[in-house]
Amino acid sequence: MTIRLFRPLLAMVLFAMSLFAGTVAMAGAAHADGCFTWTRTLAQGDSGSDVTQLQIRVAGYPGSGGLLGVDGAYGPATAAAVTRFQQAYGLPANGIADTATFSKIYALQDNDCTPVNFSFAELNNCNTTWSGGAVSAATAKANALRTMWKLQAMRHALGDVPITVTSGFRSRACNDAVGGAADSRHLYGDSADLAAGPHSLCKLAQQARDHGFSGILGPGYPGHNDHTHVDHRPSRFWSAPSCGI
Repeated sequence: MTIRLFRPLLAMVLFAMSLFAGTVAMAGAAHADGCFTWTRTLAQGDSGSDVTQLQIRVAGYPGSGGLLGVDGAYGPATAAAVTRFQQAYGLPANGIADTATFSKIYALQDNDCTPVNFSFAELNNCNTTWSGGAVSAATAKANALRTMWKLQAMRHALGDVPITVTSGFRSRACNDAVGGAADSRHLYGDSADLAAGPHSLCKLAQQARDHGFSGILGPGYPGHNDHTHVDHRPSRFWSAPSCGI
């Protein structure tokens, strides 16, 4: 009788221990969402599509006046950007993209890979599709995603208060309708016009210098006294004379 009672009790104890062990094993694991899951720690010398995905998300941390290439190669610039990202969120800052780093990224992104505080709809409020611009629809949408992650970094640096995007990607027809320049960066999907809100237009323009935007136009530049424009054009062009840049 004792043996018969002991066996069920032992089975229950072993089952409980297995559940506890499973909980312990998962406690340090990153929780991915429906966008992208990193399956390895990344550090200098690594390369691949998972590095590219990381670079997109930390491109807003290149350092003052810097730009981070999205090329799939984990070099010193990527390590430095990861370090700044880690510092910004109070993580151990060693430039190595580890479980803690990925967990924070997962917490910051939605299932469509956009950062939680921005959306594709915000970056395309003039068109029903991403076609009709200066690049393919896929490229325009990818460019907009990179812009959003830079804006997310900028938003965090400004105290996590909202940043209002008034214009993003435009087709040529839409650009013409709003009187945009013939060679507007909006046609490439890599730009955003920002409205004043909790922060002034000058504050937005000045902060953009630290978050990977190569193009910054603001108050004092013709046609930009009512908004700050940011983009990631091939070469740097900053002009907001009223703001000291």
